[in-house]
Amino acid sequence: MFEDLSGKLEQAFKSVTGQARLSDVNVAETVREIRRALLDADVNYDVARSITAAVKEKALGQGVLASVTPGQQFTKIVYDELVSVLGDEKEDIQFASTPPTVILIAGLQGSGKTTFTAKLAKFLKSQGRNPLLAAADVYRPAAVDQLRTLGDSIEVPVYSIKEKDAVRTAKEALAEAKKNAHDTLIIDTAGRMHVDEVMMSEVAEIKSVVKPNEVLFVVDAMTGQDAVFTAREFDKQIDFNGVVLTKLDGDTRGGAAISIKSVVNKPIKFVSTGEGVDSISAFYPDRMAQRILGMGDVVSLVEKAQEQYDEVQARKLQAKISSNAFNFEDFYGQLQQIKKMGSMRDLIGMIPGMSKQLGDVEIDDDSLKPIEAMINSMTIQERRNPQLINGSRRKRIATGSGTSVREVNDLLKQFNQMKKMMKTMTKMNKMGRAMEGLKNLAGRQRLH
Repeated sequence: MFEDLSGKLEQAFKSVTGQARLSDVNVAETVREIRRALLDADVNYDVARSITAAVKEKALGQGVLASVTPGQQFTKIVYDELVSVLGDEKEDIQFASTPPTVILIAGLQGSGKTTFTAKLAKFLKSQGRNPLLAAADVYRPAAVDQLRTLGDSIEVPVYSIKEKDAVRTAKEALAEAKKNAHDTLIIDTAGRMHVDEVMMSEVAEIKSVVKPNEVLFVVDAMTGQDAVFTAREFDKQIDFNGVVLTKLDGDTRGGAAISIKSVVNKPIKFVSTGEGVDSISAFYPDRMAQRILGMGDVVSLVEKAQEQYDEVQARKLQAKISSNAFNFEDFYGQLQQIKKMGSMRDLIGMIPGMSKQLGDVEIDDDSLKPIEAMINSMTIQERRNPQLINGSRRKRIATGSGTSVREVNDLLKQFNQMKKMMKTMTKMNKMGRAMEGLKNLAGRQRLH
C-alpha cells in the first residue's frame, strides 16, 4: 500500500535532508517534487495544489528547531498536512438512540460492496452488537446467495424476499430487525457499472423509506480519480455520511484516499483490504498519513493481533514453548491466526521500514499454502512429534503436498531454528520479569 508514493516523497525530502536550514530554494525544490509525487499517485489536482501550497507556507514561515534537522521538520510539516487532508480525527458510526441503527450501503458494482456489508456486520458483532443483513441487491445474479453465504460464515442472519423489489426488502427487513431485537440493520443495495438515474432513484427511495442513521458509500481505492468523481455524484444524489475505501491493499498510488475527503467533505470511516471477512479497519487519518510517509502503522498492527489474541491459548502456548513441546499443530494454529489478521503485504506495510526493504518483492498470501500443505500431509503423530519425521516420511510428505523433499527439509530446519529462538526469547522474558521483581523488592526493602 502506497509504496510508490512513499518512495517518491522520500526522494523529494532529500532536497532538504542534510541542509543546515530551510531556504526559499530548497523548499521550492522539495515542494515541486512533492506535487509531482502526488499527481503521479492520481491525487486530485486541486487537492495536490492545496497540500503543497500549505506545506510551502508552513515551511517558510517557521525557523528550524534546534532539536531537529530540516529534513525531519519538513517531514513533520507534510505529515500534519496529510492528516488534515485525510480528516484530522477518526469518525465513528452514529448509532441510533433507539434501536435499530440502520446502515445503508451504496456504491458501484464491483467495488466490494456486498463483501464489505458482511465485514461491517462481523466488525460490529465483535463490539457486542446484534446485526441483521438485508439483501436489497436484487438485480446482480447470485448477489443474494453471496450475502447469505457470507452471513452464514459470520453467523449473522440475512433477510431477503423472492420478489425483485429492493424497497420492499429494505422495509420488511427493518420490521424484522425490530421484531427480533436486532440493534443494527445493514442494507446491501444494488450497484451499477456506472452512475445512472435508475440506480440513484432506487437508493434514494430506500433511504426515504428506512431513514438510515448512516449511509456509507463504498468505493474501490484502485480506481483513483474515478473514485473521487463517483463519490461526488453519489453525494449529490443521496447525501451519504461517510466513505469506505476497499481493495486498499491493491492500490500502490493512494490518490483516492488522499483526495476524497477534500472533494466531497465527507469522512472516510472504514478501509478494507483483502477478501477475508476480518480484513476491515476503522479509518485513522494520522495512521494513514504515517503509512503514506513510510513510517508504518504499529498501532493498527497491534490492534489486529489483539483481535485474534486468546489469553488462555497464549498461556498454553507459552508453557509448551518453555517445555520444548511446541509442535507443528501449534505452528499451524499460529499460521491461521496470522491469516485472520489480513493480507501479508498489508501487515508488512504496518511495520516501519519493511516496505522499503522489500521493495518490489511480491508478498503473496498464497505463499503460506505450501507450508500448510506440508503440515496437512503429516500424520497426527508426526505433527505432534516432528522428530519422528525420517527420510521415508519426508518423501511421503513431499509427495502428498505436491512439494519437494528439499522443501520439506527446509521447513523442518526452519521450524527447529524457530523453536530454539522462541525458547530463548521465553527464557529472556522470564529473566527480565525476575530482574524487575528483584528491583521492586530491593526498592521496597529500602523503604523499610
